[in-house]
Amino acid sequence: MVLFGLFKKAKLVKLRGLRENKKYGIAAKSLKELIKKGCDMLQVPFPGSRVCLYEDGTEVTEDYFENLAFNAELVLLTKGQDWKGFVCDVGLLLGLSDKHTDVLIESAQNLLTDEHSEKKRKILKDLLHNLQDNSEVEEREEDDDWFQGIESRFKTKSAYMKFNCENRVRGYMKDVEGYSSKIQSAKVQKEYKQIVDCMVEKLKSAKYNGCYFDRMENEPNRLCTKEGWFSCQGAFDKEKCSSLHSINPYGTRESRILFSTWNLDHRIEKKRTVIPALAKALRGHKSSDINWEYFYRLLFTLANLKLVHIVCHKKCAHDLLCDSRKIYKKRKMIN
Repeated sequence: MVLFGLFKKAKLVKLRGLRENKKYGIAAKSLKELIKKGCDMLQVPFPGSRVCLYEDGTEVTEDYFENLAFNAELVLLTKGQDWKGFVCDVGLLLGLSDKHTDVLIESAQNLLTDEHSEKKRKILKDLLHNLQDNSEVEEREEDDDWFQGIESRFKTKSAYMKFNCENRVRGYMKDVEGYSSKIQSAKVQKEYKQIVDCMVEKLKSAKYNGCYFDRMENEPNRLCTKEGWFSCQGAFDKEKCSSLHSINPYGTRESRILFSTWNLDHRIEKKRTVIPALAKALRGHKSSDINWEYFYRLLFTLANLKLVHIVCHKKCAHDLLCDSRKIYKKRKMIN
């Protein structure tokens, strides 16, 4: 029995480092020997290093080592590193270079053909949808599918997206103009229309703030990245989106259409609060007494607008009020 213990058989495992694809075959008779060989192989410090299962991140102890399966896949971790299992490889997958994309698309398509689980099919479809996007392409002649249903006068994606945003802002202006008919006092109505005229001229000079959706604009003026990615800014009463909704309407025609369901939502509500507050402020006052640019900012700019995924768009009363201190012009006030 003593002689049998001296000739303990070495275990063969496959070992790799964190965030590395390459695996090394290593034979070791103990966990300590395995870690020592792994550290030498990967050129990492031995103190504090440990080994865990690739599959689920379970740390391997000396007792566990005795029961490891032949060619078990392990990950060598140094001090401070962590591994939660093969799901961590999603990060590696997303970090693949463009030259691997075609292979990844083909693999996903093959898996989708044979997959019967609805949940897994959805994951594969979403993966394919994002891999097959043409967000890097801008010209109409380079991505004809993206422009299906769009007037021929739009030659670039950015031009159409800018127009899309302009249309939304024009819609807000129509709501402002339409409220005039609800004002019973002819005098107030006249003063109201004068302010509306000022707002229209300011919007025209700003090109109806179409820059918000235009990825060609400078960063402070757009809501997307230079690649065209938009992120949900969360519900009106939240600081951010807890679901991390994002979309790139520049990528595919489907994404462009889905983006139409996203809202440029007014934190302080346009119809229920801002417009009525403007009309109310004009009672007994002239348009020249009103700080109309304050209302302009609330109605048409990012001072009060948030880009929101349809799931995060709350249609209930926002219960946020205009700041009455900023409504009227005062000597010490700067518009």
